[in-house]
Amino acid sequence: MQGPIGIFDSGYGGLTVFKEIQKKLPQYDYIYLGDNARVPYGIRSFETVYEYTKECVFKLFDLGCNLVILACNTASAKALRTIQQNDLPPGKKVLGVIRPTTESINEYTTRNKVGILATSGTVLSESYKIEINKFYPGIDVFQHACPLWVPLVENNEINSKAAHDIVEKDINNLFLQSNEIDTIVLACTHYPLLLPVIKQYVPENVTILSQGNLVADKLKSYLNHHSEVETICSKNGVLKFYTTDDAKSFETNASIFYEQKIHASHIIV
Repeated sequence: MQGPIGIFDSGYGGLTVFKEIQKKLPQYDYIYLGDNARVPYGIRSFETVYEYTKECVFKLFDLGCNLVILACNTASAKALRTIQQNDLPPGKKVLGVIRPTTESINEYTTRNKVGILATSGTVLSESYKIEINKFYPGIDVFQHACPLWVPLVENNEINSKAAHDIVEKDINNLFLQSNEIDTIVLACTHYPLLLPVIKQYVPENVTILSQGNLVADKLKSYLNHHSEVETICSKNGVLKFYTTDDAKSFETNASIFYEQKIHASHIIV
């Protein structure tokens, strides 16, 4: 039976990925679920992130989704593999955002020096380092955790002096590991909103990669090559948004990430 594509995130950040997916694949139906009541995921243990993610994924299955995208780096790093290996019902698929970001990294780096800016949880998992080196053993990966970037975005302090000071310090700390880094991955879905600030402190010759476009392109390719999945995705262009927290608050804040007004409903997972 056909159903919408589920997009899951711990909060609002996944909307930056969903926006690009919906732009490139507007014909499909989508359900976005933000677990805002239990955000942030980045500081939680592997076990907790796995349990929370699994609950939300299965809620999306209950709502009719056959394919779910974890538009959350922490969930992709800490929960995706276990869910794929142990928990999937027949006919259901779950994909993450890390592999689509890492498998084409060689197209951007010329010096084979890549920087990863991410939450503490994603950095500690080493998922990006592991995935990049699986595809390209010759690429050196340098990671730096930016725990204050998500609060800056969620508190709408993107243009504040504090944001500039924090971003400049974090970027300098990344380049202290290697001044030959020529490509930076923003490995958190909140970080693209800080891009105008980030660009001010990154050398002009360094490529900065946001995940939205990369994930959208890879999803399009995946559906083209997996007709057994594509045919069970419904196509009426219908969008639904759910949050585990207050719906009105979600609607207000979501517009920052999704760049248009939405209607959301509260849901219990």
